[in-house]
Amino acid sequence: MFKIAKRVLWVGLVLALAGCSGQGFLAGQPQPSSTPLIVAVAPPGSTVTPTPFQPQPPTPTYLPTSYPTSTPTIIPFTPTRPPAEFTVGEAKSWADYPGPTIWPDITVPAPTGILAQPEGQVNILLLGSDQRPGEAGFRTDTIMLLTINPVDATVNLTSFPRDLYVYIPGWTVNRINTAFTYGGFDALALTMEYNFGVHPDYYILIHLSVFEEVVDSLGGLEVEVGKDMCDHRDNYGEYCASQGRRWMDGETALWYVRSRYTTSDFDRGRRQQEVVQAGFERLITLDAVQRAPELYQIYQENFITNMELADATPLLPLAMQVYQNNAVEHYYIGAQQVYNWVNYSGAQVLVPVRESVLAVMRAALNSPDE
Repeated sequence: MFKIAKRVLWVGLVLALAGCSGQGFLAGQPQPSSTPLIVAVAPPGSTVTPTPFQPQPPTPTYLPTSYPTSTPTIIPFTPTRPPAEFTVGEAKSWADYPGPTIWPDITVPAPTGILAQPEGQVNILLLGSDQRPGEAGFRTDTIMLLTINPVDATVNLTSFPRDLYVYIPGWTVNRINTAFTYGGFDALALTMEYNFGVHPDYYILIHLSVFEEVVDSLGGLEVEVGKDMCDHRDNYGEYCASQGRRWMDGETALWYVRSRYTTSDFDRGRRQQEVVQAGFERLITLDAVQRAPELYQIYQENFITNMELADATPLLPLAMQVYQNNAVEHYYIGAQQVYNWVNYSGAQVLVPVRESVLAVMRAALNSPDE
């Protein structure tokens, strides 16, 4: 039963991720070259280029179209640690990471070091891929960091644009959405550590192909639309979502999180978080904490994770408290934390501004003031 219950425990926070993924590169946008501009002998300490990661597409799962509404079960929670305790920040140097096997086309900054966090805090990467049925490769076009503080019963969500141009240790500088394809979770976690000062504990991945079915199986979502938006929608022409609380079925929610013609990737990050939160709230009303084994039977083919039931069980009592206290904070690596740059292949990318990025990360990770 323990094996049955794993992974679904955070389904409400990740069901929107595949829909958050982009559709590849914009029409007319320069594509990255399959051959790097400059290939050089790696400096001492480099590692051999590993075989590229080739994930297999998941088996499609047919989902029901509705659930009965149940009354949420309130589970008491008692903190076990005082909120004043923090982990110790750790300085890092070049020697702590593998060098590039393809020489970068931009100066690589030194590693950020590890940011201090409250004791017991858990960090989970929420990933949405652009993989479609029958395709082997994909990119994680949606990347969010879910930061759970059990002592304060708070959750922080931080969005990272897919075009962030960062150092992927052991490979080169590239878009952050290529790291998982290059080396799986280990490569992406090390990339997060090097560039953002946090090594995630776990990851949960959902593919684009199941997004609509998952949303529809929940009876749709009540999404708090933060800003009026009008954009093209297939079979509708121009379609609008006005500010306020709006019900969305799977197709509408997918359009909402993927629309890109009239908005930026930064705005998409906000909309992705709105849908993720709506999914979490919907699962709470369905009493997902108590019904984890039942829900897993339905969703087991749709999520990939390294999180076991024993890892998630201590966090379950927080769900209701977070929901009741509206204790979710939203953070973004946005336009103020990056600058535009054209890489060797002529593609537009976003280069992080170190101090501005770390200011966001300290807030998102509840790091103590320096």
